[in-house]
Amino acid sequence: MADVVCVGELLIDFVPAGAGDDPARSDTYRRAAGGAPANVAAGLARVGTTSAFMGQVGDDMFGRFLAAALQADGVDVSPLRFTRAARTMLAFVSLAANGEREFLFYRDSSADMLFAPVDVDEAAIRAARILHFGSISLIAEPSSAATLHAIGIAREHGLRLSYDPNLRLDLWRDADAARNGLMLGLSHAQIVKVGLEEASFLTGIDDPLRAARSLWHADMMAMVVTMGTGGCLWLTREDHGVVPGFAVAAVDTTGAGDAFTAGLLSGTLETNDPCVHANRLPAICRRANAMGALTTTRFGAIPALPGRAALQAFLDSNV
Repeated sequence: MADVVCVGELLIDFVPAGAGDDPARSDTYRRAAGGAPANVAAGLARVGTTSAFMGQVGDDMFGRFLAAALQADGVDVSPLRFTRAARTMLAFVSLAANGEREFLFYRDSSADMLFAPVDVDEAAIRAARILHFGSISLIAEPSSAATLHAIGIAREHGLRLSYDPNLRLDLWRDADAARNGLMLGLSHAQIVKVGLEEASFLTGIDDPLRAARSLWHADMMAMVVTMGTGGCLWLTREDHGVVPGFAVAAVDTTGAGDAFTAGLLSGTLETNDPCVHANRLPAICRRANAMGALTTTRFGAIPALPGRAALQAFLDSNV
């Protein structure tokens, strides 16, 4: 069974063939597996941490492609469900010349939204050490109830709860609904990866340390604020620090934050200690920064995730 179960959305990213291409005008797209929790599961598997993905896709050609893509990376997809009631979620990605991206989602009653509490694989959660979830599955029912049900099972069995408050504002009814939904997930989390954009959106505070401290709650073990090329800020209950990023030639930032999360979680699992200690976080975050940076140097999310050997070679060459 897997050390980390990732629950949430699994989708197809269609990326224009060239950076800077307008999706509305591009004739050629690259098809890539994506979805934030699925990216994390694949990233974990690439660096040798056992992972499983829990969610739902359509019983269609895209759903089967996605399941095969995760399996090819060694992700356990036995908790993945298929449905004929809806199609697999799609997203079209617009890439700027510097690799920054925007998304256009096709998610009107898509298969992931129909994932229900009855579909949750309790045995997979019981056997794991960490349950990782994101905010997209909290947008609508029954996927929100399913996510909360999985969280309840994980808490009952002593798992650590990892969360990414991934902001995709156009998927929510309005900004207030998005803020409330992201905060709901945060209230259950013990390990949090949050981007600067999300931290500012949730708090109205631009300073990353002040914003992160305002989001802290009593059950939290660690929070990391990712700052792009600026690296990341890590926090524990009593300490904090900044770990610099890596300079790379970015072509596509899709999945970089998820790669970072995979590096963060794999690092926290290297010992049997259930706590996340401040003295270990700088090294863990340096590795996570490297995973995120390497992912930006190739197109797509899951296709761009580095393996263990490539990650170590990159770290060794940037001492």
